[in-house]
Amino acid sequence: MGLLIERFRLQPFIVTLAGMFLARGLCYLISIDSISITNEFYSEVSQIRIPVWGEASVSISAVIAVVVLLAAVFIAHCTPFGRAVYAIGGSEHSAMLMGLPVRRTLIGVYTLSGFCSALAGVIFTFYMLSGYGLHAVGLELDAIAAVVIGGTLLTGGVGYVAGTLFGVLMLGIIQTLISFDGTLSSWWTRIVVGALLFVFCLLQRFFTSRAPRR
Repeated sequence: MGLLIERFRLQPFIVTLAGMFLARGLCYLISIDSISITNEFYSEVSQIRIPVWGEASVSISAVIAVVVLLAAVFIAHCTPFGRAVYAIGGSEHSAMLMGLPVRRTLIGVYTLSGFCSALAGVIFTFYMLSGYGLHAVGLELDAIAAVVIGGTLLTGGVGYVAGTLFGVLMLGIIQTLISFDGTLSSWWTRIVVGALLFVFCLLQRFFTSRAPRR
């Protein structure tokens, strides 16, 4: 997908959306039913608990998520690849004039994104211990919402990985509060997240419109 986007100048959103539909359709060719994971080693790994403080413990999935987060922060802010990503996000033409490896960086971004998606799928199977084509349907929109709420500009070039973590925590807090309230339908989670996303988009528009004036 990165090669198609870079070589043929196709819209990234359309290409990645088509790739998602293609992958999901291939899952249905494998099986239209849920496939249980019965491998003993896989089950044991999914049940590993690592003590952190007193009786508190975290799962192996949480450890992997933290490691990936730290690696992403390091790559984004401490490597030439990360700086090139920011430069291309701000202005691809300017990055090309600066002599940055635009083509290689674009393909690398989508390759890294594909790897993270595959790793997220593995972590999800640790929780479900099964594979199903309808698992995680709609989570791509939650991912976009978390990134926007975390402060990443839709126009590109501005944003932090730690901010995305803040967005994920915000979505989790909203879902938890609505679930524990008991009087509200689960659909209120979507309503609140949609309203919050709308507010953050307006704030982004406000700040980006004031920046050129300054």
